[in-house]
Amino acid sequence: MGNSLKRNRVLVWRETRAAYLFLLPALIFFLGFVIVPMFLCLFYSFFNYTMNDFSFVGLQNYVEMFGDPIFQKALVNTVIIVVVAVPTVTVFSLWVASAIYKMNAFSRAFYRCVFYLPVVTGTVAVSVVWKWMFNKYTGLFNYVLNGIGVIDEQINWLGDERTALACIILILFTTSIGQPIVLYVAALGNVDTTLVEASEVDGATKLQTFWKIKWPSIMPTTLYILIITTINSFQCYALIQLLTSGGPNHATDTIMYYIYYQAFKLNRYGYGNAMGIFLAVVIAIFSLIQFKVTNNGKND
Repeated sequence: MGNSLKRNRVLVWRETRAAYLFLLPALIFFLGFVIVPMFLCLFYSFFNYTMNDFSFVGLQNYVEMFGDPIFQKALVNTVIIVVVAVPTVTVFSLWVASAIYKMNAFSRAFYRCVFYLPVVTGTVAVSVVWKWMFNKYTGLFNYVLNGIGVIDEQINWLGDERTALACIILILFTTSIGQPIVLYVAALGNVDTTLVEASEVDGATKLQTFWKIKWPSIMPTTLYILIITTINSFQCYALIQLLTSGGPNHATDTIMYYIYYQAFKLNRYGYGNAMGIFLAVVIAIFSLIQFKVTNNGKND
């Protein structure tokens, strides 16, 4: 018995060691490019770190951040993007996926490819196409709306404070639905069909079947989609940089773009790190709330 236990322990140790050796490259990458930079970001946020100065200022960067009117505007814009984009992307993706997963294999593959194409297309290429469509003089939207008599004069979509942020949200929406649709199609295909058939035999409506059987089954997928969409919305930067550069009059400034502007345009690295820490905390809070809400819904 003693020798058997000893052999089992040796076997477990060898398997554990082998597992950690296989994980080692990924762990080194995660430690070197995620964990260490996070601590450095926190450390530098307490310093006035510029090209000409590196002095400890304590919480001064955070105090300045909350008193900065441009940062406040960027925060409001970021929250608007998240509040609008996350639920619309999730609901629309689920609606489309519900229609796609019932189709035959060829049709499912075709539509998944169509909706996923913007995800794998370069951000620069996507931005160039959208910038042309929103162009005031030669853009597709003004041409069509003028043609059908909806508008009488050309609209400067990306240059007007009233429409610029809405345009950014629309572009973000179209580039964000591909992955959730693919995930939802897979999740709906894994729902236990015997439970669905039993509910239909018992006289349940399609809505009741979805809410009582399919929705709890796809809840883990929904949680993942909510979290990744929230993170992507909070980190909206490339579209802003390529299309509006935060304008007009800071109407499309986001926290991520303002971090870039302060750190790499004005060389205020300490201030940029402070905003980065704030953004990380906000994302963590939103993700925790989503986790709690979806878990409560699953338990109910």
